[in-house]
Amino acid sequence: MDAQWRPDFLGSGFQCLTLDLGEDEEGPVVATLVSYAPEPPPPPTLGGRARELLNRLRAPVPPEPVQAVLYIHGWTDYFFQTELADFWAGQGVAFYALDLRRYGRSLRPGQTPGYVTDLQDYDADIEAAMAALTDHVRSAREADTPVRISLMAHSTGGLVASLWAHRHPGRIEALILNSPWLELRGSWIVRTATAGLLEPLARLRPKARLKVPELTNYWRSISRDGDGEWDLDPLLRPPSSWPIRAGWIKAVLSGHAQVARGLDIRVPVLLLASTTSTVAVSWTEAMKTSDSVLDVHLMVQRGLLLGPQVSVFRFENALHDVLLSALPVRRRVYGKLEQWSRAFVLKP
Repeated sequence: MDAQWRPDFLGSGFQCLTLDLGEDEEGPVVATLVSYAPEPPPPPTLGGRARELLNRLRAPVPPEPVQAVLYIHGWTDYFFQTELADFWAGQGVAFYALDLRRYGRSLRPGQTPGYVTDLQDYDADIEAAMAALTDHVRSAREADTPVRISLMAHSTGGLVASLWAHRHPGRIEALILNSPWLELRGSWIVRTATAGLLEPLARLRPKARLKVPELTNYWRSISRDGDGEWDLDPLLRPPSSWPIRAGWIKAVLSGHAQVARGLDIRVPVLLLASTTSTVAVSWTEAMKTSDSVLDVHLMVQRGLLLGPQVSVFRFENALHDVLLSALPVRRRVYGKLEQWSRAFVLKP
């Protein structure tokens, strides 16, 4: 592992750490952990006599727990949401984000972008990130400081995080899902039929590229170079999706099937989504005020199968990533997220 934190390209307060995950047939595999710590205000100055008296009165106490959030991005994506980092820092939460293997900061020359054949492969990414996160928090505090981690994830990352939380009970405090991809658009009938057709191809030629439309509609809705307001690195987040490979989509369909059977996530779950979807090949103005990627009604139906304590907040005029919507929408989203987090993430 490259054990050195270094400045991240997002600028002041952001650092990143490369996590070594071994090698596979395409060479070295890494994930990248991004941390955010705004510059704290200077502490009040005490005179020497006052400082001495304070030290005498101060009794040893156990270290206070630290709340942390680990964010996981979606498909053909990377972490760039500085506003989200500012929000969590403002709540007193230690914020971290993870660029999974073969995504964003973690994509290496010669690798197939985003490619895995089993979503459980990301267990290693998440475990390494949680360990490094914990060490990083404790390096600035007592070595035995309790670190309580919540997961926040978007789209395909939401599927990955949900399956991980189901398989690893007791590891996180809460799960926050931003428009998670929990089912293939068109219902389980389409998923079942597609899986049957994919099986031989995924087995014999897992990296075979499927012939699906390469759409730029969602990119247009969020990018400052389109109709959105966000600066996106074209190398890390290209306008159209990466090629869809047979082995990868089979892994995603397998994850959808697990969700459809019902998961048992025993921590509070929050699902954030738009109220409407506009999914089409050609651009329409409605895509500026709706989810242009997923069926939000099906998403919510599947979200209720994640566990016994699922909260759903839906927002008019929200995009697929609700936190990249227009500012009035984002304000509503952050307001609800703060309200919910005070009950389930920032609890004593």
